[in-house]
Amino acid sequence: MPTILLTGTNRGLGLELTRQYAEDGWMVQACCRNPGTADELNHLQSQYPDNITVHALDVTDANQRNKLAKQLADTPIDILFNNAGIYGDGQHQQFGSSFAYVWQKVFETDVIAPMQMMETFKPQVAMSELKLMANMSSKMGSMTDNGSGGSYVYRSCKAALNAVCVSAAKDLAAEDIQVAILHPGWVRTDMGGPNGELSVQESAAALRNTLANFTPADSGRFIDIDGSTIPW
Repeated sequence: MPTILLTGTNRGLGLELTRQYAEDGWMVQACCRNPGTADELNHLQSQYPDNITVHALDVTDANQRNKLAKQLADTPIDILFNNAGIYGDGQHQQFGSSFAYVWQKVFETDVIAPMQMMETFKPQVAMSELKLMANMSSKMGSMTDNGSGGSYVYRSCKAALNAVCVSAAKDLAAEDIQVAILHPGWVRTDMGGPNGELSVQESAAALRNTLANFTPADSGRFIDIDGSTIPW
């Protein structure tokens, strides 16, 4: 039975990915910052008690990352999916309104944390069958696709995450570990807003399809929700 470790599972795409993988018979190590208040996730776990294990994990907390890695030391992780991320303070995303602390918080969560999650859980991924690390990026990190400007913090942090993933794909290739860089589409979530083009169910299903058909040639590629390549 394959295993996936997912972060940011208390709502939105993380919650739906947890649901779909559990329904498909996967073992899901579902991580979120505050399981005690994650009512939907806990309800889902009660529906699939043999498939979902909920863990408290703030991805920016090294002690929590290391504690979970020790707990799962003997568990092969087929897919490590770094889904957790933040947009940051929307009032400080435009030219003339930047603040260092806003940038630092988003960079810590959206760039450093996924990198350190990959480093921390590499042994468990390496012992698995699929050996796949997936990272939730965004087309907003594409400089070629940037036609509207603004969103300085979020755009630059996702671009930085892409750079991290390309390097990781090259560095881990010798160990047959592949790295996915994924755009989820414009999804109707708290971050995406009510006008998104896709439901969480549609986006999660498409992301799962991309990962199910992933090949070594895809490692380090910036992949759109339809499977096409997004220009850097």
